[in-house]
Amino acid sequence: MPKKRSGGGLTTTQQAAKFLGVAALSGVVLAGIALPAAGALGLAAKGTVNGFDEIPANLKTPPLSQRTTILDNQGGQIATVYSRDRTVVPLTKISPYMQQAIIAIEDARFYEHGAVDLKGILRAMNRNVQAGGTAQGASTLTQQYVKNVFVEEAGDDPTKVAQATQQTLGRKVQELKYAIQVEEELGKKKILENYLNITFFGQQAYGVEAASQRYFSKSAKDLKLEEAAMLAGIVQSPSRYDPVNDTEEATKRRNTVIQRMADVGNISQEEADKAKGTPIKLKVKRPKNGCITAVSGSGFFCDYVRQIVTSDPAFGKTAKDRAKLWATGGLTIKTTLDPRSQAASNEAATSRVNESDKVATSVVQVQPGTGRIMAMAQSRPYGLDASKHQTVLNLSVDHKMGGSYAGFQVGSTFKPITAAAALEKGISPAQSFTTDHTITLPGDSFRTCDNQPADTIPWDVENELESEKGTFDMTSALGKSINTYFAKLEQQAGLCETLSMAKKVGYIRGNNKPLQQVASTTLGGQESTPLAMASVYATFANRGTYCSPVAILSVTKPDGKKIGVPKSQCSQAMSEHTADTINQMLKGVVEDGTGTSAGLSDRDNAGKTGTTDERKNAWFVGYTPNLSTAVWVGSDGARQIPMSNITIGGQYYEDVCGGCLPGPIWRTAMTGSLSASETPAFTPVDVPRAKPKEDKDKNKDRDKNKPGEGNDKPGDDSPFPGISISPDLIGGNDGNGRGQNNGGGNGP
Repeated sequence: MPKKRSGGGLTTTQQAAKFLGVAALSGVVLAGIALPAAGALGLAAKGTVNGFDEIPANLKTPPLSQRTTILDNQGGQIATVYSRDRTVVPLTKISPYMQQAIIAIEDARFYEHGAVDLKGILRAMNRNVQAGGTAQGASTLTQQYVKNVFVEEAGDDPTKVAQATQQTLGRKVQELKYAIQVEEELGKKKILENYLNITFFGQQAYGVEAASQRYFSKSAKDLKLEEAAMLAGIVQSPSRYDPVNDTEEATKRRNTVIQRMADVGNISQEEADKAKGTPIKLKVKRPKNGCITAVSGSGFFCDYVRQIVTSDPAFGKTAKDRAKLWATGGLTIKTTLDPRSQAASNEAATSRVNESDKVATSVVQVQPGTGRIMAMAQSRPYGLDASKHQTVLNLSVDHKMGGSYAGFQVGSTFKPITAAAALEKGISPAQSFTTDHTITLPGDSFRTCDNQPADTIPWDVENELESEKGTFDMTSALGKSINTYFAKLEQQAGLCETLSMAKKVGYIRGNNKPLQQVASTTLGGQESTPLAMASVYATFANRGTYCSPVAILSVTKPDGKKIGVPKSQCSQAMSEHTADTINQMLKGVVEDGTGTSAGLSDRDNAGKTGTTDERKNAWFVGYTPNLSTAVWVGSDGARQIPMSNITIGGQYYEDVCGGCLPGPIWRTAMTGSLSASETPAFTPVDVPRAKPKEDKDKNKDRDKNKPGEGNDKPGDDSPFPGISISPDLIGGNDGNGRGQNNGGGNGP
C-alpha cells in the first residue's frame, strides 16, 4: 500500500510519479520533451499534437487589457482608463538585462528545452523529496505564460481566476498541451515577449513597461542591470518582494536574481558584485486611472464617452462585446471636447455655485452645424466620495447615458420651439394676443397627433405677476416670457405641430420616454437635459438644421486600426427663414428682455431664460452663430429644493431666476470659450411686429380681415383694450419665475 504523508495525501515522490505516468500515457510530456531548442518540431511530436484540439487564438495573441487614452480635440490627454495598467511593447523595446534577468531566475534553460524541461522536473522532484514538501517548482516560462493567459482571460471574476490557477492534474495536463502548441507556433522570442507583457509585477502594474514606469518612471528599454533584476525578482511573489513596502526583502530577492545571472553567464561576477552593492533607488509614479483624474472637470464627459462605447452598436454587436472592448482597452479615443471651452465652462460652473451647495449647476456647449460637444461641466466634482460632495451622476445627459432618472423641467426655454412651429405653419411673428394675468383654455382645443382631445378639463394658465397682462406679439412675448401668450400660440399652431417641431430639433425627455401629448408642453413641463437643450438651440444658430450631438471623433485600436465611430446625423428641422426669425427675436431677449444680464456686447448672440414652478429649476440657453450653451441650476438629489431665500455660491438670492444666476454663468462660459477674432453674425431678417393701437385705429377697416397682423386670431379685429403704448414695453418683469402655469404641467 502506498505510503501516505501525515496529511493523508500522496508523498511528493508519489505525486510526481503519478503526474509523469498520466502525462506519459497521454503523450503530452513526451511530446514536450521531444521539442528541440530551435527549429520545427519533429514528426513524432507533431503527430502527438495533432491528437488535440487546435490551439486557442487567445494563446497566440492574447487580448491583453491595456490603458485606454482619451484625448481632447487638440490631442491633449483628458484621462487614461484601464482595468489593467499595461502598455504592450515589442521585445526590441525591452532592455536586454530585463530579458536575461527573467530567464535566469524563472527558467534558465529556456532556450535549451522544449515546452517541458525534463531536467527541471527531475531536479525539482529531487529537491522536494529532500525538503519533504514542495520547495521548488518546475514550470517553464512557456507553461507560466499559458497559465497567465487564462488568468488574464478570467479578468476580475474570482471563480474564473480560481479555475485558471487550480493545481490539479487535469489543469497541468491542459497547460502542458497548450505549452507544446505555443512553442511550435510562436517560437521562443515571441513567447518571451508575450510573457513580459502579460506578467503581473505588483503595484497594479501589468507587463514590464507599466512596471518600469511605476517603479522607476522610465521605459523598459532603459532599465539598468540592478533595476531589471529587481523587477524580475518581484514576479515570484509581488506582495512579498514589493520594493515600495519592503525594500530590504526586495533587495535580497534582487541580489538573488543578479547572482543567478552571473551563475548562468549573463554577466561577470564583478558586474554582479557591483550591482548587488547598489541600493534600490525608486522613482515611483503613482497611477492615474479613471475619469476621476480627468482634467478641467471633464470627468463627466469622460464617463459619457465610456457610456457611448459600451452602448453604441458601432463598438460591438452585443452589450457583452462592447463591455469586453472597453475592459480590454488599449484604445486611443480622440473626442470632440475643446480644451479652451471645457476650461471656461468648468470655471463658469464652479464660480457661482459651490460644490457643497444644496443645488448644483450643469454647463454644456455644442457646436452648431457639427453637433460636436465642446464642453460638459458641473459644479460638483466627479467621483464616489460623497463626503467630498463628489458624484458620478451626469446632470447634463439623459438617464440611459448616466444622467438623472427624469431630467429637469425646462420652463420657458421651450417657448422658441413653439414659436418655430407657429412660423412654419405660416403664423406671422406679428400675431398678437390680448390676455389677462390668468386665462382658461378648453382642454379639448388642443388636439393630439391622432386628432383626439389632449384633455377633457379646462387648462388654467397664469403669468408670474399680475402686471403681466395686455397685448403681446411673438417678439415681445419671447422677450418678456409670457406664459399666456404661448399657451394661445400653441393652441393656434397645434399641439401636434409643436411636438413634431420638438422632435425635429432634438428635444428629448430625460427619462428616454416618448414626448407626452399634453398642452403644458409649450411651457416646458416635460423634463429634458442640458445637452438636449444646447443641441436644440444649436439648430437655431445653424439656420434650422439640427445635428445630433456627438462626442467621439476617432477610435484607434492597439494595432493602429480604426473603429468606425457614430457620426452626427443632420436634418433640416425648419426653414432658414424661420430660424433667422427666431434668432432675431431671441436677440431681443438678451438685449432688453429677461436675459439682459447674460448678453454679450461684442458679438451677435441670442438666448432664452427659463424658471419653473417654485423656482426648482432655472435655465439660460443661448448661442452665437458658432457656439450654443445651455446652463441649468437646480436640485440634483431625490428632493427638489425651491430656490427662494437661498444662498448659492456664497450669494443670497431672494428668488433665483433664469437671468440672474444661469445667465451670468452662461456669459462666463461663452466669453472664455469664444475667440475675440471670430465674430460671425446672424443672417439679418425683418421681423414683422404688431402695430400699436393708434396705427391700428387708422387702418381698422383695411386690416380687420387680415390674419396675423395684430389680431387675437385670424379675422378678429379686437382692439388692444386700454393699451395705448407699444407692445414692446408691455408686460413681464426681469424674468423671475418664468414658466409657471398652475396646473399646466410645468410644476414639480
